[in-house]
Amino acid sequence: MLLLGAVSGPATADHFIGLAGDPGLRSASVLVIDGGGRQIYARDADSVRPIASITKLMTAMVVIDSKPDFSEPISITRDDRDLVQLTGSRLHYGATLTRGQLLRLALMASENRAAMALGRTWPGGIAAFVAAMNRKAQALGMRATHFVDPAGLRVENVSTARDLALMLVAASRYPMITEASTTLRSEVSPWSDRGPLVYGNTNRLLRNQNWDISMGKTGYINEAGRCLVMRVTIEGEPVSIVLLNSFGKLTPFGDSNRLRHWMLGNS
Repeated sequence: MLLLGAVSGPATADHFIGLAGDPGLRSASVLVIDGGGRQIYARDADSVRPIASITKLMTAMVVIDSKPDFSEPISITRDDRDLVQLTGSRLHYGATLTRGQLLRLALMASENRAAMALGRTWPGGIAAFVAAMNRKAQALGMRATHFVDPAGLRVENVSTARDLALMLVAASRYPMITEASTTLRSEVSPWSDRGPLVYGNTNRLLRNQNWDISMGKTGYINEAGRCLVMRVTIEGEPVSIVLLNSFGKLTPFGDSNRLRHWMLGNS
């Protein structure tokens, strides 16, 4: 069986391979792999689709790879606004946070201006940053993936469920990403003369005690539908879950629960 982004460590069990029945998922593209990279379940895993804010996992890896000063203050400017999807932000112009705080907000709260500011302040600016994102994708073997902005706002940020499984495993090796993406709540103070802002994680499954999630990222624009990628542990085994183009705000979380119940019921 083809291995997809296998991780180092002890050999994994076979009890999730060759499960019977169908989990009844509603996401258009799905891929579930075990800790050895073996496919547990797939549906339309090679279709190229917009991936929205799942893009921010690649943004985070590229930022961390450059070993920048995470304590450096960065101010939000008009260049960071969303002129594509016209999303809002509580990080108004002049809001100042450290690079590390912006990285955390981009991952846990999917803050678009935070992601854009990270790319804008890269040596050479956004264009150079996006080029680095695409080089990283190629290095990871993500042949059907292409990035055009750091936040995932444009429909041209595309990938497949199979490629995203590779990215998910790669991102799980970054402690800053695993920690930030599973943080439930973060309070920041972007202005010296105003009160703090409190952000929550966009992945509601982190609040569900039935789940053991080591990393995850949500995504949404109209063209991509609802998207969710996660690294989880089920019955002691690491599992990667990729769900793309779900219709309905809660569908990716419902599909995740349906997957988990199907796996546990068949194991």
